[in-house]
Amino acid sequence: MKPIVFSRTLLLAAAGLLASPAASAQTTKTTQKPVGTATTAGLERDLQAFSNWVNEKVDRAATTARRELPKVSAEFDRQSARLDRAVDSLTVEGKREYSTQKTRYQRWATRQDSLDAAARRPTTADQAQRRLLNEDVTISRARASELPDLYFRLVETMRADKKNWTQADWSAASAVLTRLNTRYEQVRTDLSLEERLRIRTLQGEFRTLEKARDVKDVIRE
Repeated sequence: MKPIVFSRTLLLAAAGLLASPAASAQTTKTTQKPVGTATTAGLERDLQAFSNWVNEKVDRAATTARRELPKVSAEFDRQSARLDRAVDSLTVEGKREYSTQKTRYQRWATRQDSLDAAARRPTTADQAQRRLLNEDVTISRARASELPDLYFRLVETMRADKKNWTQADWSAASAVLTRLNTRYEQVRTDLSLEERLRIRTLQGEFRTLEKARDVKDVIRE
């Protein structure tokens, strides 16, 4: 019997068929991507965008914030919805950051609701003056020596609270300043030069803060 001789071509073909599954497996293994990497990266980007958004909103002037609160609340719901559904995919630091920013926003929104309710309540001129000066006083009968302190009380309240003032608050403060200025003109000759200079300085600071607020509102608009 003659020995069976395989041709070189046939042997090479057979070797290729045997090697194909291994090569295919190697190719598949090389090109396969880790599961979940893209999703996690996307969530981290969403979290960063959410944090930046919250930071920007809570720093806005109260009057502008309350006017836009319905739209802002809708945007908060939209941005937080995806993060809520996939919060378990965030890192420990990411979960902590998300919780902190949600709490900040919710406290801020509650504050805006409270301020809005207060702004809607009618306030008399005397009530507004008492709140701004932290004292019950009839300005038209104030002694000359009392005026520097009354001006200071008004400006001090303005410094502390102006970020959350409504248009009504600004109008009330301006009205109080007008009363103080009227009384000042009546009794200024009874004041020392130092006291007059102090009052002029406080008048100037009031107007500066008022103008700064007007500029900020125009920019935000």
